[in-house]
Amino acid sequence: MTSKTLKDISASAPRISFVSLGCPKALVDSERIITALRAEGYELTKSHEGADAVIVNTCGFLDSAKQESLDAIGTAMAENGKVIVTGCMGANSEEIKVAHPNVSAITGPQAYESVINAVHAVSPPLHDPFVDLVPPQGIKLTPRHYAYLKISEGCNNSCTFCIIPDLRGRLVSRPAGDVLREAEKLVKAGVKELLVISQDTSAYGVDLKYAQSQWQNRQVRTQFRDLAKELGSLGAWVRLHYVYPYPHVDEVIPLMAEGKILPYLDIPFQHASPKVLKAMKRPGNQEKTLDRIRAWREACPDLTLRSTFIVGFPGETEEDFEMLLDWLDEAKLDRVGAFKYEPVTGAGANDLGFAPVPPEERERRYRRFMEKQQAISARILRNKVGKRLQVIIDEPGPTVSKGRSKADAPEIDGNVYVASRRPLRLGDIVSVKIEKADAYDLHGISA
Repeated sequence: MTSKTLKDISASAPRISFVSLGCPKALVDSERIITALRAEGYELTKSHEGADAVIVNTCGFLDSAKQESLDAIGTAMAENGKVIVTGCMGANSEEIKVAHPNVSAITGPQAYESVINAVHAVSPPLHDPFVDLVPPQGIKLTPRHYAYLKISEGCNNSCTFCIIPDLRGRLVSRPAGDVLREAEKLVKAGVKELLVISQDTSAYGVDLKYAQSQWQNRQVRTQFRDLAKELGSLGAWVRLHYVYPYPHVDEVIPLMAEGKILPYLDIPFQHASPKVLKAMKRPGNQEKTLDRIRAWREACPDLTLRSTFIVGFPGETEEDFEMLLDWLDEAKLDRVGAFKYEPVTGAGANDLGFAPVPPEERERRYRRFMEKQQAISARILRNKVGKRLQVIIDEPGPTVSKGRSKADAPEIDGNVYVASRRPLRLGDIVSVKIEKADAYDLHGISA
């Protein structure tokens, strides 16, 4: 290189500021956009001011999330003015145009090419092969020791509280070979934990009729259990999220018992009352669900179950809510989150004709729910005192590091605080003797 130094080229490269809102699935979309931009020589900056453009990846699931997205767009417009909007809220662009008519472009979710083209229109790339080096695994926004692995887009369900199918379309599964090649690159790059995500993970492959695809020297079906088995052969922790409780979920429990994938299932049960579940258009036989949970735990005693629930759904009575609390006592789920029902524009729940639960009652039920589950979680965690657990380190410290056990997903579950005489590194997996438990976290000593 004679005309410019590497420093000169880097300084002249167009800079993009990026805001990523919403769920891990949206985070993966952001990673793909950033990877494509970096491959073309764009630099990332944390500051809107002085950037050549700002990209805001929005969330449009709840009205509160939409407002957060509009606020983020407003901030970017005030500090920069050249703003490209993408993500779920972009699927219905009118609301954005009314609030911020001067944005440079609006695209829907998964519209990676449209986002890149919009960036080109605002700030053309200055590609240089000596500078624009992108690692084989792409650019990741997570710490280097774990990564989200998105296996499909969209959803075929019609839950009345949700508009995701309207925003992201129907289920589109990635061929198993493509997913496995991405996972293999991630593990080779040092990723220790793969977090499998989609809108409906257990429906994976149904749109492709479970077609086979090539990976390494064999054909692999694009199917939930087959994919989990192959991922389990890569030597990393494999954690399954957003698993709709179809009957064939039972087939992955033996893989967990054998140690091929983590004994962890994230299943959004949403409620326990058959009446409320019917109104939500969710599976309604919760007694059968309890039987399945018992069977899963018999087959895999170390199984961790996490779930989410909605309290205050339209028409939910005190009897329905008490049924949910009783079900929690029976199910004894390890990790639970709850949402106070929030009306979503365009959702089917708006047309059910049920009386809304007053906001103050929603708040009371939410507090009662969380108090109930907190007591359950505390008992489960106390039973781990004295045991040895494998812990992956997320934040090393001089004497105490923060990590997670196999029972804990990043950002949504609890932590394990690890005292150690030797320094621990990011991504280390260590054996920890648990000495103390509180409502959500564990404390122990590294061997």
